Formats: sequence, structure tokens, C-alpha cells
Amino acid sequence: MEAVVPSDAGAPAIRCAGQERGYPAFLERAARIATGLRAAGVGPGDRIAVVLRNEPAHLEITAGAALLGACAVPVNWHFKQDELRHVLTDSGSKVVFAHTDLIEAVGAVLPEGVRIVEAAVPAGLAAACGLAAPPPTGAHPLLDDWLAGWEPLAQPAAERPPTVIYSSGTTGRPKGVLREPVPADRLASAVERFLEYFAVAPGGRTLIPAPLYHASPSQHAVLALAAGLDITLMPRFDAEEFLRLIEHHRIEQVQVVPTMFVRLLRLPKEVRERYDLSSLTSVVHAAAPCPPHIKHAMIDWLGPVLREYYGGSETGAVTWCDSAEWLAHPGTVGRASGTGAVEVLGPDGRPLPAGTTGDIYLKPADEWPQFTYLGDPDKRAAMEAPGLPGYVTIGDIGHLDEDGFLYLSDRRHDMVISGGVNIYPAEIEGALLALDGVRDAAVFGIPDEEFGEVLAAHLETEAGVHLGAAAVRAHVAERLAGYKVPRAVVFEQRLPRDESGKLFKRRLRDPYWAGRDGTI
Repeated sequence: MEAVVPSDAGAPAIRCAGQERGYPAFLERAARIATGLRAAGVGPGDRIAVVLRNEPAHLEITAGAALLGACAVPVNWHFKQDELRHVLTDSGSKVVFAHTDLIEAVGAVLPEGVRIVEAAVPAGLAAACGLAAPPPTGAHPLLDDWLAGWEPLAQPAAERPPTVIYSSGTTGRPKGVLREPVPADRLASAVERFLEYFAVAPGGRTLIPAPLYHASPSQHAVLALAAGLDITLMPRFDAEEFLRLIEHHRIEQVQVVPTMFVRLLRLPKEVRERYDLSSLTSVVHAAAPCPPHIKHAMIDWLGPVLREYYGGSETGAVTWCDSAEWLAHPGTVGRASGTGAVEVLGPDGRPLPAGTTGDIYLKPADEWPQFTYLGDPDKRAAMEAPGLPGYVTIGDIGHLDEDGFLYLSDRRHDMVISGGVNIYPAEIEGALLALDGVRDAAVFGIPDEEFGEVLAAHLETEAGVHLGAAAVRAHVAERLAGYKVPRAVVFEQRLPRDESGKLFKRRLRDPYWAGRDGTI
């Protein structure tokens, strides 16, 4: 959904790592950026790329592009050369905004004719990210100087732009999700839905701890701007700093991923109790299954403020549940809300009865835009449910209960078939996270001559903890069926997750399958 900014600016501000911008200054800078982009040849329907860490400028550029009817494409600044080249080329971006320390990487893969605007790394941001603030390269205009040279755009474009968000590339090359423009009435409905389900009032205070290059935090920021919320961005997630910011800014609403819950719960009790979190009214989580014991612990700590939704970049949030509903239906990710709908289908494409596991198909809410994939309409068509117009799958497996609540088993591509038995690694990962000393876990299938696949578990342990493979297997065997016990147990210094907590399981799995036809 396109970036929108409130027409009446008030006390709320946008801040990050020592920078703070009130809405009047934010709006003026966005309007100046729009004029500068127009002078660079950017117009309605065009795209620009934003290769920046979290900071107010990220949102200003997004809002400035939207004033022109253009689309700002947030780019994962962790991407390596081939991934970065693909996104900049595939998106067709005409201008790239990048932090100084990322200029070299961007310049090495920049398509011909594309301009760069360089953003200095603010001192507070550099300190939070462990960087030595690099001096400007001198090769490109600096953002603050560049925008100061333009008058604010006087007349915004009449047309709202389509939007593009790229996947993080956990299962292959990043793919661009292209969403159609949203009419004004549907946008207003989306903002109302956001305020209702995220349980926050206009002008309320929100904290965004995840990178803006991901779909959920990006969408959260856009809707928070549209609602005129006071927005605090974290440069990177740090568990204790997260608590400090909630107390300091009296944060009312946050959106997180389950990995952040795990890291928060790993803090010593005396650290967690040091901070006043009573301002919180809504802690929303999504993006990955949350182990039930983790969610129980969070509700015990924070009270019944947890809310969960399920959906994807392509569909938006389709199911919702609050703490009371989850406690009554442990493990659920909610039931369809508003005009959204869910079906679980079998191999024949027919709906399955309650309690039966199958492929999950979602019908997005009416206010959510239609989408396709840049350059890959066939992939979009393959997601559709035969005989169920408007329903698409994002690759997950699960079941519905008698009350219509949805439960996830795993991603379809993560499911392991061992000796003809379907195994869902997420269940085993949840069990491993309950083992004292285990900080993170990844379970996946590896080749086996007899069974086709067997399970491997790669674990990250707490500092100073020494676990043996036998103890890990015994822990799982006490809780789950024998065929769910990992055959291989490997201890890693750190599992490959990005800043939002998304696990790059492919990087662990691929070496096991290298050289086997049809597996990579």
C-alpha cells in the first residue's frame, strides 16, 4: 500500500537513534524530495529504490515518491551483489537512495542510467549499528543538501501509485510483489482496520523494531503515518533497548516477530522487571509460528495485550486473534476477520473437514490490493485455488478447528517426508526452544538412502552452555514421537537470521543436498 501522510500535523513525531522529526518538518522534506525526483525524471508509476537502514529519511523518501504517484521500493541492505543487482534491475528503479557505507555495493551493480542520492549515516544510527560513521564519498549529491535545493511540490499527483515489496530471498532469488493502486475509499478502510485490530488510537504511540525493507514493518509504518501516530523506529533490534524505549516514550503499540519474544525472555528477570511497560495496550506479532510455551510466557509477563495475525506480503492480514481467543484455542493464528476468508484444501482442491491438515488458501480482505509478481505472472496464477475465485496460497500447511480458528503446521517447502511420513519441522523447533540453554533452532530434512529424508537440527546455544547431541535427542524423544527426533545435531555459533528474525534455512540445508539432481 502506498505511503500516505496525515494532512493535519500535530505533536506526534517520527524518531530514530537521536533523530526526531515533527510532522510539519517531515511533510516539508517529503514534498521537497518529490520535486527533486520529478526533476530527475521520475513520474507517476515509476519506481525508485531505497537502500537505507531504519531512520526518518527512509519514510520521507517513501512519502515523497508517493506525492508524485511513484513507488519507493525498500531494498534489503544486507543483500549480496547478485541479489542487489537483481532487485535494482528487476524493479526498474530510476533513482537509488543509499547510505554512504552502502554506496560502493550499490555502485558495483547499478544499472546504466540510474542516479544515486547518498544519505550520510547519522552518528546515532552509526553507533546503534556498530559502525564508524563513514565520510561522504563525494561522488553523489548528499540527501540533505539535495532536497534543500528544491521547493516543496505544490500539487501532488492525482493517481495513487502501485507498490512493490521484495521477499528476503530465504528460498531463492528475491521476488517482487507488485500491488495495484488502492482507491481512496479503500485506503480509508484500511486505516480504520489498522487502528481497530492493532488497538491504537489516532495520535497514539507506536514502536517499529524491525527493518523497513520487510513487508510487515513497512506496511505498519505506512499505516501509522496515515493515522498520524507518534512513531519510534529502532535501527536494529536489541532486547533491553526495546524495553527502554517502551518505558521512555510510553509506547502503546508494537509489532514484533516471535524471535524477538525469545530474545526478550532470555533477558535476566531483574532486567525485565527494571522497566515500566504498563503503557502497552497492544503487542502484535506475525511472520512466523510462535511456540506455545513462548506465547504463554509473554502473556504471563505482559498480560492479555498480545494479538496475532496471519497473512503474507501478497494478502495482508487475513486472520486475527487476541490473547483471550488464543488462550481458548492454544496454538491458533486466529480466524478470518472482516471480509477475509480461509479454506484448507486437500490434494483434489476440495475443502477439508475441521481438524484435517492441508494447504491453506486465503481470500484477502476487500480493502487489500490485487497483486502479481514482477516478471512472473505464471507464479501468480499458480497460487490460485481451482474453483475458489479470489483465494491464493502463500505456501503454508495447516488446519481449521470446529470454531474456524486456523493452526499452522509449517511451510509446504519445509515439510519433510521421511519414510512416507509427513513431518513438520516447526513443531520440533518449538520443542527444542524449550530446552534450557538453546537460544535458537533450525530443523530440516537431509538426504537418507533408506528413508529418503531424515531430520537435522542446527542449534545455537547460550554463551557458556555445552549441550551434547544425545541430550538434545533425549529432550525431543520425551516430548514427541520417535520419528521426529533429529538424526543429525549440529551446534552453530549463530544461525543465519536477518534483523527481523527471518531464518535463512536454505543456507543450512543446501550443502547437504548439493549435487543431488532436482534438489537445488
